[in-house]
Amino acid sequence: MSLKKSFSFAHPRYWPTWLAIGFMYAGAWLPWRLKLGVGRLIGLAAWRFAKRRRHITETNLELCFPEMDEQAQAALVKQTFIANGIGILETATGWCRDPEHLRHRVTFKGREHMARAMAQGKGALIIGIHFSTLDLGGALHSLFFPADVVYRPHDNALFERFMTRARRHIFGAAIDRHDLRGVVRRIKSGHAVWYSPDQDFGRDVSVFAPFFGVQAASIKLTGKIARMTGAPVMPLIFHRNPDNRTYSLEYLPALENFPTGDEASDAARINQVIEAAIRRHPEQYLWLHRRFKTRPRGEAGFY
Repeated sequence: MSLKKSFSFAHPRYWPTWLAIGFMYAGAWLPWRLKLGVGRLIGLAAWRFAKRRRHITETNLELCFPEMDEQAQAALVKQTFIANGIGILETATGWCRDPEHLRHRVTFKGREHMARAMAQGKGALIIGIHFSTLDLGGALHSLFFPADVVYRPHDNALFERFMTRARRHIFGAAIDRHDLRGVVRRIKSGHAVWYSPDQDFGRDVSVFAPFFGVQAASIKLTGKIARMTGAPVMPLIFHRNPDNRTYSLEYLPALENFPTGDEASDAARINQVIEAAIRRHPEQYLWLHRRFKTRPRGEAGFY
């Protein structure tokens, strides 16, 4: 980074970002019970005051869990905010501390599936999911398997630098989500690449496929990458356990007969894998994002 660029981060507009970075460093070193308590308070404050995000979360849960009564949905909304508040401190821990200090807190099932996939010499495409534990899950995963990560660059240049540097301590490489060639190149050279295909990136790169029974814009790239590389596609599930002190990671077997060449069918298959993982611990999913933002033409929006 140029000296001029470094000096620009001293501008007052970056002072709040510096405070946020300082908070994350401090939070990463809090005692575990205090860390959970602070995260819970953040989540409760967001649940109380972030009305726009609460509306988005309520809408998502109404769409995805229509079988729940109003009281159960309201409880899940609150639990979601608490889990994602704790997730901020978990992200801080994953980014700012050596994951080795958490080895005793993680159980990793299905490692034989990933070992078998990597033994083929074709690399692997890891299907991650936007749980609140996403970045901590990446750090814990690095204790067992090396991987690269596909990510969305942050709009704030200072936070982007902080985030990218942190992820490069965890992952072999951090690849811009627009850099398809980079992803394919890394996989073809034998690397595993962690990729999360569960967000709405718009009509141009998506097909509509069911997600919790609702048509959702689902990106086509998963099947395309698998087809271009021949790499096994490996679903990865990770969550915080009910004791709030330990974590579970689990590889499922590589997807069979994937891709099929039918973009809608392939997207639906990935959505099914993601949905099944979410149902294990629905409160830990990032329901705060507008998963159903893009609608089929002529259909009214949900938000």
